Amino acid sequence: MLEQIFELSEHTDTLVFFGVNNVNLHLLKNLFPHVRMVGRGRTVKIEGEEEKVNTLLNYLQKIEKYCIDNNSLNEEVIIQIVKGSEPAEIRFDHLILHGVNGKSIMARTANQQRLVKDFSTHDLLFAIGPAGSGKTYTAIALAVKSLKSKVIRKIILSRPAVEAGEKLGFLPGDMKEKIDPYLQPLYDALQDMITPLKLKEYLENGTIQIAPLAFMRGRTLSDAVVILDEAQNTTTQQIKMFLTRMGLNTKMIVTGDITQIDLPVSQKSGLIEAMQVLKNVKGISRVDFDKSDIVRHKLVQRIVEAYENSNHRSR
Repeated sequence: MLEQIFELSEHTDTLVFFGVNNVNLHLLKNLFPHVRMVGRGRTVKIEGEEEKVNTLLNYLQKIEKYCIDNNSLNEEVIIQIVKGSEPAEIRFDHLILHGVNGKSIMARTANQQRLVKDFSTHDLLFAIGPAGSGKTYTAIALAVKSLKSKVIRKIILSRPAVEAGEKLGFLPGDMKEKIDPYLQPLYDALQDMITPLKLKEYLENGTIQIAPLAFMRGRTLSDAVVILDEAQNTTTQQIKMFLTRMGLNTKMIVTGDITQIDLPVSQKSGLIEAMQVLKNVKGISRVDFDKSDIVRHKLVQRIVEAYENSNHRSR
């Protein structure tokens, strides 16, 4: 008799792998009646004859890989794998990854697709465009995909905490409670892509870090995808500080909307200056999103168009 422990990867959603009420584990027990299996936490304990145990371990590895790649698992897939046939691949045009409950996170527009393509060939990317065009959402999806495929070890998301009417020091709560409202859009995107328990674990162990831009000073960011959101609200010093944090095996994505600058009128946007200074530097990609990329409510595109027309008339 042989006893083996199969330990699930940190990127495996245990609910998807085991199934609701352990339905997937029960199916495997029926398919392998001569092997004893017990699932607990993130492990499966297997006991039986050596040959049968090793065969089952091989199938479990294939089943887990499918689970990670597609964030879904069902009886048909398990049976296909055990029978030795390849399960039908879930295909979607321009799919980035499968999010929570198997939700398909895709690059829906031409510029979103260009951002995905340039991400594979550039280490620094600027994604510039109006609200609702999917800049930040696509960037975070690329970061989560890189984390799940183990290309990088952490994701770092940052925003400048531009104060709109209230000083941080006068807001209630500790520092985290003061800054969380600025960072909520980043949490919202992550919640679409990572299950609540896994996201909580990543945030607690530092695999995913979300912090105001000021917290980046003095750090070297390695083995990571680093995203600076709302970069139009950075100063020249802030964005230079951020860009020079790049370490080994790191990609940076800078997103912003230069029509929504909240800095004092006398202060120049660091994003605008950075794009001018770096426009001829090799290895940097710039993707300009426009109103055709807007994937929110149809009214958002109309609102953007109305403001554009108003600005043209006022010149």
